Amino acid sequence: MNKQFIQSNADLSAYSTYEIGGKAKYLAAPTTIEELTSVLEFAKEKELKPFWFGMGSNILFPDEPKEDMIFISLKELKETHIDEKGWFVSAGMPMSHLSLIGLASGTADFDFCFLLPGTVGAGIYMNAKYYNRQICDILDTAFYIDLNDPEFKVQTIHVDGCGYSYKNSIFMNNDWIIVGAYLKHPDFNALEQGIREVERLEQVVEYRNPSVLPNFYKYYTAMAETWAQDHEAEVPESFKSVIQDRGSKFHFDYPSCGSVFKNNYDFGEPMGKVVDRLNMRGTVHGGASISSWHGNMIVNQGNAKAEDIVHLVEQVKKSVNEAFDFIPEEELIIVEKK
Repeated sequence: MNKQFIQSNADLSAYSTYEIGGKAKYLAAPTTIEELTSVLEFAKEKELKPFWFGMGSNILFPDEPKEDMIFISLKELKETHIDEKGWFVSAGMPMSHLSLIGLASGTADFDFCFLLPGTVGAGIYMNAKYYNRQICDILDTAFYIDLNDPEFKVQTIHVDGCGYSYKNSIFMNNDWIIVGAYLKHPDFNALEQGIREVERLEQVVEYRNPSVLPNFYKYYTAMAETWAQDHEAEVPESFKSVIQDRGSKFHFDYPSCGSVFKNNYDFGEPMGKVVDRLNMRGTVHGGASISSWHGNMIVNQGNAKAEDIVHLVEQVKKSVNEAFDFIPEEELIIVEKK
């Protein structure tokens, strides 16, 4: 097995925006679909359970990972091209990259992806959303591998068959690994120029591990500002509003997963306000706390363990159920420990 994309005893905390996680017996970081297929064949041979993820922005890894698991990071799977069928983007492409390509190609269709700290594959998986826009609005066809297929062939599904609703999809109910997608774009000639322009920006702006949230924030704000300076233009107001909104809630100041719980629209208030009504902001357990700035965020204050985050998650669920008679559903994916 090529050790470039298979590691032993890898530190999962380096692959998580929570900066939490113990050492995985096996971790793979394939750069192509062919390498990913090789990883899956290796997992089958060794009787390992694959767990795939993108940037690790919506995941809590365990302090003691199971030894029979192989963790597969797709964040190095970042190919993009235009062919006769449309615009293909691999699963590891950061969603924020889509916003820059949209900006450089003259469309606002992808502005909602700016500073969404996740990859295209993960966004397709859970129908990532920012206010009134979501991934299913820009998706045409998804490419995936069914882990139950002994040959691990790449299959496709049109957006109409994905069963999308609020942060829900067909992918969440099947053992499928999303490997890429055809995305919609209003002008493919402009898109080709936009892709080249973003490739140029990548050579200019310093890039560091985007799973560290301050790095992620600095990189994408710098990319937008550099584009504006080079074109004697302004950073779009839609980008500025995201910076203001997320910056005012300190989304990128501490390791976190962003929103921990899905909103319960039947209740009528977002989860941040529900937690506020219980005066739980600032609640601390071990090295973790409920954010002092946003009730639906639980942050790593610097030395948190997975069990600290889980304790606060359960505390919120219990308190909300006792006060308002419903149990909030986690948006955060908590990986089972040993």
